[in-house]
Amino acid sequence: MNLILVLIGGLMLTAAAVAMSLRNIIHSALLLIGSWLGVSFFYLWAGAEFVAFAQVLVYVGAVSMVVLFAVLLTRRDRQDVVVAPETRTRAISALLVGGSVAGLLVSAVLGTPLATGPAETPTLTVKDLGTLLAGPQAAGLLIAGVILTVALLGAVVLAATDSGKEDAS
Repeated sequence: MNLILVLIGGLMLTAAAVAMSLRNIIHSALLLIGSWLGVSFFYLWAGAEFVAFAQVLVYVGAVSMVVLFAVLLTRRDRQDVVVAPETRTRAISALLVGGSVAGLLVSAVLGTPLATGPAETPTLTVKDLGTLLAGPQAAGLLIAGVILTVALLGAVVLAATDSGKEDAS
């Protein structure tokens, strides 16, 4: 059982690390989808099937498409997709920030007391979760949908505005 968790963690970390190291933003966005799939596999492993399928629908499906459309609609030529070469200062800064975050996470994990007995299983059903999402949490769900829609529309407007300026020149 722990081997599966290690494989899932390896998938997530490998996809995220490769996405950060690539210079092509489209390839990085596609690898981000792989990292989100790893998160959904973790939810399946943990027994949270509904959350896993919501992860696939929302992040792997919707958010990844918004990111890809935004990138494809706002870039003008191939040079916009390639990130500038890294400098030594940028690499040192990245290592310092990454080391700080890793140290903070390790200290949080080591400082958290672990349960020695079996954990209580929550009795929340899918129907109860749906009632919560449609009831008290409906505003947050709608706000997230509006933000994603505005981001996609903003990318379309930026792409249309830029192409119009280039044609007028």
